Amino acid sequence: MDKMRVLVVGGAGYIGSHTARKLAEAGCEAVIYDNLSAGHRDAVAKLNFVEGDLLETEKLIDTLKAHRIEAVIHFAAFALVGESVTDPAKYYQNNITGTLSLLDAMRAADVSRIVFSSTCATYGIPASSPIDETFPQSPVNPYGFTKLAIEHALQDYSHAYGMSYAALRYFNAAGASPAGDIGEDHKPESHLIPLVLQVALGQRKSISIFGDDYPTDDGTCIRDYIHVDDLADAHLAAMEKITPDNCLKLNLGTGRGASVLEIIEACRQVTGHEIPAEIGPRREGDPPALVANPAQAHKILDWQPKYMDVRETIETAWRWHQSHPQGFAQ
Repeated sequence: MDKMRVLVVGGAGYIGSHTARKLAEAGCEAVIYDNLSAGHRDAVAKLNFVEGDLLETEKLIDTLKAHRIEAVIHFAAFALVGESVTDPAKYYQNNITGTLSLLDAMRAADVSRIVFSSTCATYGIPASSPIDETFPQSPVNPYGFTKLAIEHALQDYSHAYGMSYAALRYFNAAGASPAGDIGEDHKPESHLIPLVLQVALGQRKSISIFGDDYPTDDGTCIRDYIHVDDLADAHLAAMEKITPDNCLKLNLGTGRGASVLEIIEACRQVTGHEIPAEIGPRREGDPPALVANPAQAHKILDWQPKYMDVRETIETAWRWHQSHPQGFAQ
């Protein structure tokens, strides 16, 4: 790919740090911009780093100009669905106001190319699965709405100001770098695979299953788990493809679903631990199945996920969690 200078906003976070590494491996100059509210300096220890917030528009302008940035990849969002319901102000302020600050900074610094981290949460509770890009977008929580609002803003900014953008709608990011040195470290942790692996590590007594009476084969929710490195590869491919006349909105997933019970069983196989599970009540707003139809991404980006077996994804996560049981804190 072209050796671009890229600002990775939210680049010290989970998906951002893996993408920054891929950029560096491809010969690009990756500059990380992160307020470290959820990211980890150690995740990008060897890369150029600027500590700053999305709402610091002038600092963003200075950073873009000082490093002669040519493209932006934007990961800096709050992303907990439950928290977005109880504290929507936090989500509107950062995810919408903060992103508009970033777009204004890009315009001021004459940077016109952005890859945006969107989400399958913009589809809300879809009528069926797998989901393609033509499905109606009707989010059911503030998190999903903030992401959809920015998709609309990007479309309008592209039309009015000639911005080139890709909005990449992820399904469930999972796994860790195969080297085992960077991976998932959220406080609190809300993702299923790391929570199950915490049971294997002895950090939890059991894993809770939220409902076993869904209209699925085993009664538990089905999700599409896409490896974080495969997501990173898609961002690099998207950055190459976009032009003002070719802006992209694409689903990123494997096209394969795994149920909660299947994930727990796969974690038992990978770790060799028993991993007790307890059935609890459903969580409000959990769709029975969210699986991507990634055909458009395959075709347009010339991209294919390398991790199609969820056990291989879990193996990379287990390597990370075993060597970093306290995450980056140790």
